[in-house]
Amino acid sequence: MPATPACFRASLYALAASSLITATSADAKTILFVGNSFTFGSNSPVMTYRKESVTDLNRDGIGGVPALFRTFSDQLRLGWQVSLETAAGQNLEWHWNNKRQLLDRKWDAVVLQDYSTLDPQKPGDPAKTVEYSGRLANMFRRRSPNVNLSMTATWSRPNLTYPPGERWSGQPIQRMAGDIRRAYDLARAAHPSIKRINPVGEAFNCAIALGIADPNPYDGITPGKIDLWADDHYHASTAGYYLEALVIFAGVTGLDPRKLGKNERAARDLSVAPDLAVRLQRIAEDMAHRGGCRMKS
Repeated sequence: MPATPACFRASLYALAASSLITATSADAKTILFVGNSFTFGSNSPVMTYRKESVTDLNRDGIGGVPALFRTFSDQLRLGWQVSLETAAGQNLEWHWNNKRQLLDRKWDAVVLQDYSTLDPQKPGDPAKTVEYSGRLANMFRRRSPNVNLSMTATWSRPNLTYPPGERWSGQPIQRMAGDIRRAYDLARAAHPSIKRINPVGEAFNCAIALGIADPNPYDGITPGKIDLWADDHYHASTAGYYLEALVIFAGVTGLDPRKLGKNERAARDLSVAPDLAVRLQRIAEDMAHRGGCRMKS
């Protein structure tokens, strides 16, 4: 018996829906974050934020900066599927030696973040950052020749700047971030498959230069300014991780993070004030796409 028009239309609708689902799955983009506590959001609510929205390859229940990235993606309907492999206090050498079988698969984008002082035993020494970023880059490139591979240059640590006897003691707070960035630039120069450095440390410096953030949490926070660091003066605060995620998002996607606007969901969920969210979005745009910090209100 021939199908009735209604049945025929229902079959067409079902086929169209199936095709849409297939196309959506095929168009989904995958991104992997590899790092440590500076990626997983230690010492802040960011650490477990929307942990169900991302895939933690270590099954530690982490949301972190990757979950912020996913939240931004969802709001702009970009379709990114986000995974992370993070371990507290570890560098890229450790991830290479202990986790590469877990990581060795095809990804559309990968974001690498090394230890905050580069070499834990030789603070400021770029040699291991250059070597192990290259090993990981080659591995990811073999799986996906066009992988969007970037590295996140992290921030200055006040606990290594203001107290005496530390690696950056007596230096301006901006100095450590600059040293870290130069090491990442060496890694990129040595390994052309690393397409971009995410200038997070320099974004922190920009927030200080613009008078948004206080440069020295040890002497108290000036009224009207924010603390980019957690209470340990080492890890980031919620606002600091939010800025980190914005810079990475702008770099990976090529989009202007100001599109997220003052009503951005993660800022609202994490009690980042709307006006502050907008100012941090603007810093991320300037650092990722405009070549530096624009000194204007």
